[in-house]
Amino acid sequence: MRVGLLTEGGYPYVGGDAGLWCERLVRGLEQHEFDVYALGPGPRGRTGDRRPLPAQVRRVRTAPPWPAEGVRYGRPARRRFAECYAELVGAVCTGTGAARRVPGGEVPEASGDLADRFGSALYGLAELAREQGGLTGALRSETAVRALERACRAPRALCTAHEARVPDLLTIAAHLERALRPLSLDWYDDDALGAADLCHATTGGAPALCGLLARHFCGVPLLVTEYTVHLRTHYLTSGPGTAAPAVRAVLAAFHGRLAAEVHRAAELLTAGDTQARRWQERCGADRARIRTVYPGTAVERFAEPGEPALPSDPDTLVWAGPVDPAKDLVTLLHAFAEVRREEPKARLRVVGTPSGTEGAAHLGHCRALAARLFPGGPEGDQPVSFEETGEPDAYAAATVVVLSSRAEGFPAGLVEAMLSGRATVSTDVGAVVEVIGGTGLVVPPGDPTALAEACVALLRDPGRRARLGAAARARALELFTVERNIAAFHGLYLEIVSHYPVRRAAPHEPRPFAAPAETLVPGHRAGPADRALLRGAPAWATDTTQPSVEETR
Repeated sequence: MRVGLLTEGGYPYVGGDAGLWCERLVRGLEQHEFDVYALGPGPRGRTGDRRPLPAQVRRVRTAPPWPAEGVRYGRPARRRFAECYAELVGAVCTGTGAARRVPGGEVPEASGDLADRFGSALYGLAELAREQGGLTGALRSETAVRALERACRAPRALCTAHEARVPDLLTIAAHLERALRPLSLDWYDDDALGAADLCHATTGGAPALCGLLARHFCGVPLLVTEYTVHLRTHYLTSGPGTAAPAVRAVLAAFHGRLAAEVHRAAELLTAGDTQARRWQERCGADRARIRTVYPGTAVERFAEPGEPALPSDPDTLVWAGPVDPAKDLVTLLHAFAEVRREEPKARLRVVGTPSGTEGAAHLGHCRALAARLFPGGPEGDQPVSFEETGEPDAYAAATVVVLSSRAEGFPAGLVEAMLSGRATVSTDVGAVVEVIGGTGLVVPPGDPTALAEACVALLRDPGRRARLGAAARARALELFTVERNIAAFHGLYLEIVSHYPVRRAAPHEPRPFAAPAETLVPGHRAGPADRALLRGAPAWATDTTQPSVEETR
C-alpha cells in the first residue's frame, strides 16, 4: 500500500528521537511505499543534508518557506474569509455552559455544537485556501484581529478572554496564523496525499491537521500516533509566566478544539502508554479506536537473548539520561548520602548531558551539592562522578540502575536498563509502573529515604538483583523492541485499509477491498452496487477463494 507519512521536525533532514523512530518505521515496513511530507526545518536548498532513504520512499516533500505577504482576495473571498474565521474564533472563545439564542429565549450550547462549529469553520477556511492559493496574508490581516477581538468581547466568551488587550490579540492572531499554515499547503490533490491509501501522522498538531485535510478533500483514512499527546505538551509548555492569562486561555481552547477534531475524525489512534491513552480519551477519542503501541528500542547493542547479563562494578549505582530539573538529581544525591551511611563502599555514577540552559544550571547545582555532601579526599576517591558521555551501554557497569524523576513520560532509559538485565529502583511517575511491571522496585517521587532504602535492599541481596534483572530483560524483549513496534504498525495499516478501497492513480489497476466481502460468499445474491463493483474488479475478486490481504498487496 502507499502511505503518506506526515512528520514534524524535519525528517529526513533532522535527527533526534522522532527522526530515528520514523527511520526505523520506514525501513522496517519495506513491503509498503512511503511518501514523506515533512513540516518544520527542511533542506534549505542543500540536498546533501538529507539522510539516505530506502527504495520504498518514493518522494519527500517539505513545507515551502512561508511568504511575508499572501495573495490578494476579491471582495467575495474577503467576505467568506471573515465569516469562516469569525465562526472559528467564536467557537474557540465560547466558554462551556454558554447559551445560544433561539426564537423565544436561549438554550445551553453543548460541547458537540461547538465542535461542529469549529470543524465546519476549519474546513471552510481550508476550502477557501485551496481556491485562492493560500491564507497567509488573510490570517495576518486586520480583519482577522478584529474578528478575534469581537469573539473575545462576546457575552458568552471565556471570562479570561474578556481581559485580552491589543498586544494580547496580536499575539493570539500570530499564533493562530502559524498553527493554521497547513491549510495553505498544496498537498491535498490527487497527485499528492490524495494518491495515498492512508495518511499516518506521526504526532498531533500540524501533521495531524494535514491528515484531517487529506481526509476531508480526498477521503484518505487517517492514523495518528501520539507518543507525547500534543495538547498535554502545549499545557506543559504554556504555564504561568509564559504569556498573559488571556493569551494562554484562548490558545489552550484552540488547541483543545483542534485536538478534539483530530481525535474524532481519525480512523485509529495509537498511544505510547496508558497515560497518553487517557489524554486521548479526554480529548474525545473513542476508546475502541485507540491502540497502545509502545516505543521500540533497538537491542543490537545489548547481549543476545539467552546470554548472561554483562558484569557490573560492585556496589555501583548508575543514573543516566538528559539532565534537567524534572529528573530531580537533588533527591538522588540526598538519597545516596543515606546509602553511603549504610554501605560505605557504594558509588554513584551520573551519566548524561544537560538539556538546555535549565539543565546546565541544574547540573551545576548538583555538582556543588555533591561537593558539600561528600567533602574531602582526592578527585579519584570521590564517591559521586558526573560524566557527560559514557560507553554505548551506560548501564553495563551498574549494580543497580536508579531513576529519580519527579515527572516522566515513557521512560526509554529504564527500558535500556531492563534490556541490560539490571535491577532498577524508580519513582512512581509517568509510565514507570506500566513499563516495569513488577520487575523492579518503585518508590514515591521526592522521597530520598524511600529511595535510599530500596537501593540498599538491592545492594545487599545479589540473588534478588539477578532475579529482577532477568525478569526485566525478558519483559523488555517481549514488549519494547523495534521489531514489536513495527509489527504493530503493519497490523494497524492492514486493519485500516481493510475498510477502505486501496487508491490507485490508474483506473484499470486492481483495487483490493473494492468488492464487498459478502459478494464472494457462494449463494449470495449480489445487488446492483455489488455487480457494478465486480465488473471492475480483478479476476480473483470473482472467485470464491479470495486471496489473503498479504497476497493482494
